[in-house]
Amino acid sequence: MSLIGRDQELSEIGALLDRLRAGVGGRIVVTGPPGAGKTALLAAAAELAARRGIRIEYTGDRALSGPPVTPYRPGEPALLLADTGSAGIEPASEPASELAPGSGAPPGPRALLAAAREHTGDGTELRLGGLPGTEFAVLVPGLPPDAVHALWLVSGGLPGPALSLAERLRGLDADVDPVAHLALAAPSRAQFLELDLGLVRVLEAAAERPLAPAVRARVLARLARELLADSTAVARRRDLADTALGLARASGDPGTVAEVLDSRLHALWDPAATAERLATAEEIVARARRAGDAAAESRGLFWRFVAHAEAGDLAAAEAALGVYARSAEQAGHTDARVVALARQAMLATVRGRFDEAEAMADEVLAAGNRAGVRDTERLVGSVRHQLAVVRGRTEAPVEPWQRMARRLPGHYFEATAARAMLEAGRDVEAGLELERLLPAVLCGTGPRWTGALADLAAVAARIGSPAAAAALYEALLPYRGRLVVWGGANTITGPVDDYLGRLAARLDRPAAAVGHLDAAEELSRRLGALPWLALTLAARAEVLTRREGTADRERAAQDAKEARSIAERLGMDGLLRALRPPAPSGGAWHWVLDGRDWRLRADGESARIPDGRGPRYLRALLAAPGQEIPALDLVAGGSGLAAPPADPVLDDTARAAYRRRLAALDERLDAADRAGDVDAAAAVQAERGALLAELRRSAGLGGRPRAHGDEAERARVGATRALWGTVRRIEAAAPLAGAHLRASLRTGRLMRYQPAPGGPGRWQV
Repeated sequence: MSLIGRDQELSEIGALLDRLRAGVGGRIVVTGPPGAGKTALLAAAAELAARRGIRIEYTGDRALSGPPVTPYRPGEPALLLADTGSAGIEPASEPASELAPGSGAPPGPRALLAAAREHTGDGTELRLGGLPGTEFAVLVPGLPPDAVHALWLVSGGLPGPALSLAERLRGLDADVDPVAHLALAAPSRAQFLELDLGLVRVLEAAAERPLAPAVRARVLARLARELLADSTAVARRRDLADTALGLARASGDPGTVAEVLDSRLHALWDPAATAERLATAEEIVARARRAGDAAAESRGLFWRFVAHAEAGDLAAAEAALGVYARSAEQAGHTDARVVALARQAMLATVRGRFDEAEAMADEVLAAGNRAGVRDTERLVGSVRHQLAVVRGRTEAPVEPWQRMARRLPGHYFEATAARAMLEAGRDVEAGLELERLLPAVLCGTGPRWTGALADLAAVAARIGSPAAAAALYEALLPYRGRLVVWGGANTITGPVDDYLGRLAARLDRPAAAVGHLDAAEELSRRLGALPWLALTLAARAEVLTRREGTADRERAAQDAKEARSIAERLGMDGLLRALRPPAPSGGAWHWVLDGRDWRLRADGESARIPDGRGPRYLRALLAAPGQEIPALDLVAGGSGLAAPPADPVLDDTARAAYRRRLAALDERLDAADRAGDVDAAAAVQAERGALLAELRRSAGLGGRPRAHGDEAERARVGATRALWGTVRRIEAAAPLAGAHLRASLRTGRLMRYQPAPGGPGRWQV
């Protein structure tokens, strides 16, 4: 048997069958995307096996047609054909050849030929992709060359989709442009925010052809929508969407206007246009009903859900989601149930129904795989990640978001990775990501933009510089009173005012911080969003504790009590760790050097920590509560005093030599700390401090004021790493004192000990 473009694969299968007849078994797994022809290849293999007289057995999730199974003969070779459609083939799926009744004969040689989405690494893989252009043309005879080329592009050369679309082309009226028809009818093969280059090329080709205004409007609108994945095409998307809308309105066709408006909302994703988005959604619904287009109506209902969620009206959003799900299912959208379930799982997370959200995520995964929804795993991953963050589980994943960032540059997945690093205790890495990403995110846009701002705000509020916190505060301020909604509202990460309040606290603006947190509390109570409420109350308690008034402290205690009660009932482990009961006495805690060790005494807890950089940095911060100390001063042995007047400028050669020497000293210090060699560490630290002090005194090139450069960055990274390493050692021996230090220390280029609730009345250092 011959299949178009599969001669090499059939040859390898033939070789497997020949080896099987010679008494040698084997295994081949055929993989590839849906429509690549895996099932057809297995059917062809069955015919080849039958011609060789090889017994055939069938198994798997999908029915296979082919030669019938013949009666078993002892010792004969057997080929098992398994079309599972699953992620892989387990070894247990190999055939267990039965013995002839009463014969005692050993089983004959066996081979497995299986079709699966992915290869498990066990056996030879035959990966099926799209057909080359010349062979593809043989697959779809009788079509014009431009239509064949367009069909090849939109199908990726995959036989299944191509044959289905080819049948539609053959049934078109003579006055219908086949390329424009494919541009509008072919489904995208890409996931959300991925670019289907083949489809984009066909849309661009269709836009150059002579088309009726209504058809051109639909082509341009879809091109704008598909270009959402290209983060560099913002201006082009707007031009295309505006032109398409003008053509659609001029056509007077309500169905065309509804379709173009839907594509326009996708293409532009303006986070400031919530009210406009809701009005546009209502227009889509009205025009789609006039046109009798149930599919367009369901899309308008979905946009209604998104706009209500952004505006913070989750009751209206949930009602709109239910109407969307029913409407879409009636219109035959097989993925509507998956889309609605994913959003319902997120709403369950928002309200603290964590077990229900977990169960619904499992349901989304199963239903999405059955329906072939391309974004299924990403939808489920978003829900589970948000569950981990809200619960405060330190195993919140980082690497999946980093992989997404590499696959989809320009869409700020790195910001989510930075927040996950922070939640996992990887503060240094999170701080570096904040500095790298902030300039690009501040001037960005798109469906993930406000979410990325919020993720970076969470990092900046804990460990960022005042400059970073101020920039993020100004960027988020126009969205106060709203919720942080990502894209199509599959992820919602809390009130914008909660983030603004935390940033204001970082900026030492307590009145503004309390005002924003009051607004966030009111919104969370109205929505029944218990996890957000608990987090906001805890943040406000921390701000109020720093204020002097008795009423503020009483209110802080009440906030902390309510936050702890909610966290205990919901199982929010991270918040519970942050809300550990205050130390009982409020007396003095001790952090003193005792011989070669630093000794901690804190209300019944004690710890001994070997001397090193981290304990000494901690001592400097504890000695100046509330005072910001530059990291460069800290590692140079200073305590935040003003820098002396600048000495003469160091030339490039001298500065380079200083840097090389500092790098070598850093390595020696790390080695001394690991070995516990206090004397060696002290000697190296003394030299290092002198070098850093000299660099601090040097002015910039040309006599300009010195800018923080490599020395400051190296100091920040080294001091942060050493300080948090010391805190982790303290936590292991003295959990309450360690929790207090983790909640009170602020790291970055400016470092500070800002006492959190539960600490001592004073430190003896």
